[in-house]
Amino acid sequence: MSDDSKEVPLPELEGSNRATDDTHAPDHDGGPVSHGAADLEAVFDVPVKVAAVLGRAKMEVGDLLKLAPGKVIELDRKVGEAIDIYVNNRLVARGEVVLVEDKLGVTMTEIIKAEQN
Repeated sequence: MSDDSKEVPLPELEGSNRATDDTHAPDHDGGPVSHGAADLEAVFDVPVKVAAVLGRAKMEVGDLLKLAPGKVIELDRKVGEAIDIYVNNRLVARGEVVLVEDKLGVTMTEIIKAEQN
């Protein structure tokens, strides 16, 4: 066996007890046990950058400097077309813009699965 395949011991998380913790054990059918949001508590405070891209436009710097309030910029998407949702600069979903009370929001309509390399 090469040194690359050796397991690296991971530090214990606060409050975990691996010796008696059977939450990662398979269920009666041999499949994994489902977990709830509480199992993800360790990553709740990890900051991520989320971007909802409505569309893109190319313009020269001179035209950009001439923009004024109320000016319309033509984007490369049509009205009603799905928008792209990025997390940490990675495309993860597509969705629709929605109006909730007086605020804009995004509803995810499709999850983009990561490519397996």
